[in-house]
Amino acid sequence: MSQELSSTRQSRDSSRKAPPTIIVIFGASGDLTARKLLPGLYNLGFDDLLSEHFHLIGYGRSEMSDEAFRQSMGDAIGKHSRRPLNEEIWEPMSGNLHYHAGPYDDPDSFDRLSKRIGKIENSIGIETQCLFYISTPPSVFKPILENLGNSGLARRHRQTPASSKVVIEKPFGRDLSSARELNAIINRRFDESQVYRIDHYLGKETVQSLLVQRFANSIFEPIWNRRYVSCVQVTVAETIGVGSRGGYYDRSGALRDMVQNHVMQLLALTAMEPPSSLDPEAIRDEKVKALRAIRPLELDGDDTDVVRALYKEGLVGGEKAIGYLQEEGIPGDSSTETYTAIRLYLDNWRWKGVPFYLRSGKCMSRKASEITVQFSRPPAILFGEGDRFDISPNSLVIRIQPNEGVTLTLNSKKPGLATQLQPVELSFGYDTTFGSDTPEAYERLILDAMNGDGTLFIRGDETETSWSLLTPVLEHWAESGAKGLGTYAAGTWGPLDADKLLIRNGHEWQASGN
Repeated sequence: MSQELSSTRQSRDSSRKAPPTIIVIFGASGDLTARKLLPGLYNLGFDDLLSEHFHLIGYGRSEMSDEAFRQSMGDAIGKHSRRPLNEEIWEPMSGNLHYHAGPYDDPDSFDRLSKRIGKIENSIGIETQCLFYISTPPSVFKPILENLGNSGLARRHRQTPASSKVVIEKPFGRDLSSARELNAIINRRFDESQVYRIDHYLGKETVQSLLVQRFANSIFEPIWNRRYVSCVQVTVAETIGVGSRGGYYDRSGALRDMVQNHVMQLLALTAMEPPSSLDPEAIRDEKVKALRAIRPLELDGDDTDVVRALYKEGLVGGEKAIGYLQEEGIPGDSSTETYTAIRLYLDNWRWKGVPFYLRSGKCMSRKASEITVQFSRPPAILFGEGDRFDISPNSLVIRIQPNEGVTLTLNSKKPGLATQLQPVELSFGYDTTFGSDTPEAYERLILDAMNGDGTLFIRGDETETSWSLLTPVLEHWAESGAKGLGTYAAGTWGPLDADKLLIRNGHEWQASGN
């Protein structure tokens, strides 16, 4: 091994090195495996955080040799990894990659998989945990889970440190009833402690740092409540349209695709009470409590809490963009929303009366994922005389992507003989402060799953609580059809009705993505 590479690896934190693990990826020929999972595992190997007894089995329906699978994964790493492919790392790692072909609903194929795992474990010579990663369309979640149970793979080394684990990609159901059904299927085969429902947003550095910013800084926690916070905004905006995903997206929409998972997770972390410890269950308990405190949404009348719309043609980044109804695979009479905004309230001691505004959409002005905590204005005594002073609200903006970082907006006096105020920003960016070699979300999450740390994963009751709030919205929209469905030009920040959600409370949307 080269001296430079050896020095780089030694500088990494080895305290979190994964135990001996056999990962089985269902959907190994899919896009997520190529773009995120294998590059993530490669970078963990680069940082010497994988066990020397690490093996990976790619499970797919198409026939493929071990060698062809290794070649395709090497190509994927070369194309998608944040680091270039290093043969010193990849060569020994690739020798432990295997491919297993078979249907997802075939018990015999899972029996063969079990025997193959047993053979690998025997070659290692110690009890080795299996991590089953389900990276497939949700239509095959059930047969995979059932066959993992029936084959005995779910029960391998149960109640030992080498107990099997399962990672499940979203969506976790389409509504409350399907989420409950999925949880029932999971829990018949696995204990909840073995289950890791993954939302990659929770692996982003800024999201992880949110707990640190809230609870490790005494300047924030005393004012993180209804006495000092005027409103909270969560934005997840994309500049792209549905593209080739039109068929999938039209069955989903913005509420299912982004709000129920990503946006609600950001809300829960922002609103939760301080956990009793950093134990994963203590943190997840407080997230669930926060979600359960949300008041049922008002869906009818002029004071509705929910706005939906779809994009029409416009300009995004100076380029012409077609409307949603003109996208490939979209029916001309579709009423699927590409944008939704929600105003909600938490009826608890900390947040009573503070509005939380959520929005997510496609084909918007800028790509932005961020949380804005807007603080209450000071009393209009010293600097509130008419139009003489223009006091901007103090705000804390946590940028999740792009340009990860934190910005605090304050009011300052402009230089000059007259007393004039101007908002100024105190900010830091992760790249400029900590460097650009930041692990990607999947690296952190896969490592956490191998190490049995569920902090950044979603618990079953959390999914059901989120769906219990949003399922009535979906049912209302299904009954209403296109009634109440607005439009917005591609390249804008959404429909006017979304602005009205805030105007009623004297608020306006944060200028996102800056």
